[in-house]
Amino acid sequence: MQKRNSNSSLIISLLFLFLISGCHNQPHPAQDIILNSLFTNNMVLQQKQEIPIWGKAAPGGEVVVSLNEQQKKAIVDTAGNWKVSLSPVSAGGPYKLVISGEETTSIENVMVGEVWICSGQSNMEMPVSGSWAKVMNDKEEVANANYPDIRLFMVDKVMANTPQEKFGSNGWKECSAETISEFSAVAYFFGRNLYKKLNVPIGLIQTAWGGTLVEAWTSGETLKKMPDFTAAVEAIESDTATKEEKAIANKKRLAVWPDKIEQILKNKGTFGHGYQNMEYKTDNWKTMKLPTLWEDVDLNIDGVVWFSKEVNIPESWKGEELTLSLGKINDYDITWFNGERVGRGTDVSESRTYKIPSSFVESGKNRIVVQVLDVGNVGGLYGPAKEMKLTAGDKSVSLVGNWEYKIDPIKIDPKDLLEKPNDNSGVNRPTVLYNAMINPLLPYGIKGAIWYQGESNAGRAYQYRTLFSSMIKDWRNVWNQGDFPFLFVQLANFMKVKPLPVDDAWAELREAQTMALELPNTGMAVTIDIGNAKNIHPTNKQEVGRRLALNALAKVYRKDIPYSGPMYNSFNVESDKVHIQFTNTDNGLKILGSEKLKGFAIAGEDKKFVWAEAKIEGGEVVVWNPKIKNPVAVRYAWAANPVCNLSNGADLPASPFRTDDRQGITFGKNKKRFNSN
Repeated sequence: MQKRNSNSSLIISLLFLFLISGCHNQPHPAQDIILNSLFTNNMVLQQKQEIPIWGKAAPGGEVVVSLNEQQKKAIVDTAGNWKVSLSPVSAGGPYKLVISGEETTSIENVMVGEVWICSGQSNMEMPVSGSWAKVMNDKEEVANANYPDIRLFMVDKVMANTPQEKFGSNGWKECSAETISEFSAVAYFFGRNLYKKLNVPIGLIQTAWGGTLVEAWTSGETLKKMPDFTAAVEAIESDTATKEEKAIANKKRLAVWPDKIEQILKNKGTFGHGYQNMEYKTDNWKTMKLPTLWEDVDLNIDGVVWFSKEVNIPESWKGEELTLSLGKINDYDITWFNGERVGRGTDVSESRTYKIPSSFVESGKNRIVVQVLDVGNVGGLYGPAKEMKLTAGDKSVSLVGNWEYKIDPIKIDPKDLLEKPNDNSGVNRPTVLYNAMINPLLPYGIKGAIWYQGESNAGRAYQYRTLFSSMIKDWRNVWNQGDFPFLFVQLANFMKVKPLPVDDAWAELREAQTMALELPNTGMAVTIDIGNAKNIHPTNKQEVGRRLALNALAKVYRKDIPYSGPMYNSFNVESDKVHIQFTNTDNGLKILGSEKLKGFAIAGEDKKFVWAEAKIEGGEVVVWNPKIKNPVAVRYAWAANPVCNLSNGADLPASPFRTDDRQGITFGKNKKRFNSN
């Protein structure tokens, strides 16, 4: 009996110890919970898929997340990270998202619907009615932007050398007249179209930055597999210099760089002509009305062009210090006044303003000479006109109007010039926007992405063929949501219309964009008909958003609607005519706004393209030129700003294309060397 009592006591003691031990193993509520910046009031969560919620906290604690009658728990790991995945929820709301630990955070007015990433460069960043750009009918659009179930989230523009977890933002906002003005116009009009057709909450995450390169939005892991970028990415990843140290070093490099450029021009002999001297006669020079980009007056060169203007100065100005204002110049200039050098500039974004010492000034005839060096894209004295003047005190003489000009006979190849010093903190370095503006969004639940970019990469269009597709696959890989929809905008028409068929970098970039359609679950909005020759930021963003939404509604949401204009499919030659076949000919091919097809060029065996006649026959376009008996290739809308008018029955424009694969002008150009507008 005594033995039995001893055993019972032992069992009770062990049970007591077990219960105490079990109590000690119970996790304690997490301390110092910090949520990712995406989790704010008014947020939208992606419907019908797992919903990741994550953040930081003190290691070892338990985080409890509740939404719509479901609750999930997570233990904070040793690195201070926690994450739960809520079960899928159908569209609806508003809900309350509750995150509990030692303290409780409640996120109010949460909707569940469709979430889209909206990224790219300035045409995606362009606001509805902002400080630097406005869409057409912007006041009306702002006043009518009453869509509380469309939610807007804008990621702060920052960059980083390594992948980040944190980022800045003002949080989610309901779409209203008070919140829409500075938000992406393309994203808003895209989301508005979806909302009207789907009748579910729409979440739009704007993460865009004007003037940026596609490689800046791509991860280091992907870029290091591409020989063009391996060294640059490794240098960025290993860069440990502080911001202050970089600034000091770059200031030193920038201080001597213009001297080196000027010395190169001198060594090449461009000063030896004497064009800058007061006594030089310009009788045989041509005339150009300024301000203008010289490409706008059919001067298509990279190199040096000299400009000269005689100005009559009143007697009262003699002996006065003057201010010479020339506006903005693309790219570099050196300026003389009466044969005396008075200044130089190397930044296309800065207006040139030079002081003219009183000793240089004469009454009557005075001569201004400007040597302009263009290192790529466009060149010239491009204003604005109000800034082009010569000033003494409160009086001024306008310099707008005819200037004499001469192309320097000495050819300057941009490759012969020194690259502008980079402080290794610029926005267009590979990976730095991915690190700071994409990586911190992971793994937020999304439906897909819309993208408007390419202008900054146009000079390297062949490289873009690989680079753009690599970025799409890169984002899909890191999001780990399969081949989510990726919809993009093909570059709009821009710059001066060319009178003859030409090879063109923008045409080659559009071709590279079209090639990305070979990836699954992609779509392209063609905008070749709604651009602006003089504005790289065309204002009809309503139609851009609508065409992106057509792609989404048809390809993602399975609506039976036309979503694309005619796309080149194949061709065959019959006698002296080329027959072109297309897909996406909804309700037949159509000529838009004219009685005659425009935009087609044809080449014979000499491979020289000339304008062609074209007509619609059934479901084909027949192309010919009476002078070409054996045609071998056709191009359509193959220019920066083509005149073209082929569409389908849905009034959606045909995408530019070519039937040949001749090596283009951007082939082999794999490095960005200069910051040129």
